[in-house]
Amino acid sequence: MNEISVLNLILEAGIVVKIVMLILFIASILSWIVIVERSNFFRKVKSANDNFLRKFWSGKDLDMLYKEVLKDESLYGARNLFKNSFEEFNSFKDVNNISDLDLETINRSMRVSIASDEEEMNKYMSFLANVGSVSPYIGLLGTVWGIMTSFMGLSDATQATINAVAPGISEALVATALGLFAAIPALISYNWSVKTIDIIIKSYENFTSELLITLHPSQKL
Repeated sequence: MNEISVLNLILEAGIVVKIVMLILFIASILSWIVIVERSNFFRKVKSANDNFLRKFWSGKDLDMLYKEVLKDESLYGARNLFKNSFEEFNSFKDVNNISDLDLETINRSMRVSIASDEEEMNKYMSFLANVGSVSPYIGLLGTVWGIMTSFMGLSDATQATINAVAPGISEALVATALGLFAAIPALISYNWSVKTIDIIIKSYENFTSELLITLHPSQKL
């Protein structure tokens, strides 16, 4: 009796099961690329935001902070939010007498920046969600098809034994395993990313509240 291995099961699987396995393999590879890319992206964003917010909360002069921000080649996150808001603030003719309408203009600029960043952070999230939710069903399709094919093959067998259907059932179950292998990391990464995005957005909201209070004319009276 030939030794049954995962590689042999994949190579000897039927064409439908092989297609299912190929789809799941490609989905798994792509999801891992997204997982690594998003992980590095969020780490860079959090590090840059923490460094900038540390300077802001230290009470550093806003004009000096703005000049430092302008030196950055790539602006993103809290730095870009501050830059846009401070430029909007300085565009008013009399910064010592800012009306509520002016503050609303600044607030609107902040919301646009936050929405833009949130859209960037949510990139590829739908892909991870789809891989996490659909992959088990694709794997199940391969499993059902493989088991069905194995039992249909019993009609041609001289003796109906477990040995006759074991290889077919085994190769079918590999499809289920591949479905879970693709789905579980994608789902974990999706949940982690959503939580990370929520934390970053909340830090933005806290920052915008403090910045609006700093720019409010009543602070200068």
